[in-house]
Amino acid sequence: MKKITDKKKLVLYGCSGMGVNMLTLIVGSYLCSALLVGGFDEHVESWTYLNKDLVVAGIWAVLVFLAKALDGLIDLPLASFADRLNTKFGRRKTAIVIGFVPMVLSYLLFLCPITSGESIVNTIWFGVMLCVFYSCYTLTMLTFYATFSEVCETEQDTVFLSNVKSVCDVVYFILGFALIPVFVSIGINVRIVALIFLPLSLTMLIPLFLLKEDSDGEKNIRTLTLSESMKTAFKNKPFIYWMFTSSMMTVGLQLFLGGINELFSSTGLNMTVVMASSFVPVPLTIILYNHIVKRKGLGFAYRYILSIFSIGMIVMYICNVTSDSLSKLALTMVAILGGIFVSFAIGSFFSVTYTVPTHLAQRELERSGKGIASMLFAVQGVFEGIASGIATGFILVCLKNYSKISLLPIIVAVCCMTAFCMSFAFSGEIAYMGREKETK
Repeated sequence: MKKITDKKKLVLYGCSGMGVNMLTLIVGSYLCSALLVGGFDEHVESWTYLNKDLVVAGIWAVLVFLAKALDGLIDLPLASFADRLNTKFGRRKTAIVIGFVPMVLSYLLFLCPITSGESIVNTIWFGVMLCVFYSCYTLTMLTFYATFSEVCETEQDTVFLSNVKSVCDVVYFILGFALIPVFVSIGINVRIVALIFLPLSLTMLIPLFLLKEDSDGEKNIRTLTLSESMKTAFKNKPFIYWMFTSSMMTVGLQLFLGGINELFSSTGLNMTVVMASSFVPVPLTIILYNHIVKRKGLGFAYRYILSIFSIGMIVMYICNVTSDSLSKLALTMVAILGGIFVSFAIGSFFSVTYTVPTHLAQRELERSGKGIASMLFAVQGVFEGIASGIATGFILVCLKNYSKISLLPIIVAVCCMTAFCMSFAFSGEIAYMGREKETK
């Protein structure tokens, strides 16, 4: 694989997955909900497909669960497939095309109900399309992430590309959670909104032009079976330790993202202001994070973002418990302060989940000639899925059920501080990753 050394091309390459991730957000957060009218009080005709139920709720809930479960289980075999593929067009470009085309088709078909009312036929149709969409999305993005270890020449390039990708993640979050509700509120149906954002998925074609795969060079990479690839991944002790540390961080991050609305629901604050203060400054805060990585290495920078995120959580806790005693202006200022603290960490949290597997995949390839980049991201996906389930499927539900939602920031801070302590045991190849050598 030819390395991409031009910073402008790396920025362009980092933007590749933004459109595909945006489609996934739309499907998971909006289109699945749009099949049932329950839960919508305003603009129901715009939030739903046809202003009425189209699926049988009980069966649909089961099918959504199965689609999510399949999305987690299929990561490992698809990763093995992507790593072992061998074509003249290039194994990475071929895998991206194999995933991208049916993903877009299933996205379009998901917008088309078979019948105009609630029916088993519709329920099964949407369930099948959801499974196809998630499976193809997984193949596309696993392959894309795997190329990070193949196109970056230096550790600094890996960190830079990961930072670009994390900024793109923040951008599609803002588009998805701030702009889409605006479209719907002015009467644009959610299906039309889904089509408006569809062209953004074409960013995934960027790798087809920037990747220069050398068929002769690819022959030097040892292709592994699924079991061999999994064994190699799980025998990589620095990676597995990183997985447990990262999982603690993920529990905290997903608990924050999943429960922030509930946390401030009783304060009367404008959530747009709170979320804007948390996300808008991210591109600038990542510059500071990148500077720290260059000076001190990833281990120190990781502890920095965990610390500052915990401080942000404490500020948000203070904001929540003092909401009755502070004026609206003072409360808003405290919430914005907490959001700013959060912004110094949240983009970097996304970045490290791309940086570390990429770096370790590069090291494994150098040591043994084994190409397991896709498998490392797949295993990380499994760990993140479990952590997210614990955060939003157990902790958040318990906090809401027992009316203890005010404790959410404290639990997030505890998770982050646990990861902080665990990070001191990072191996040298993670702890000092990205640090520029001092020259006399």
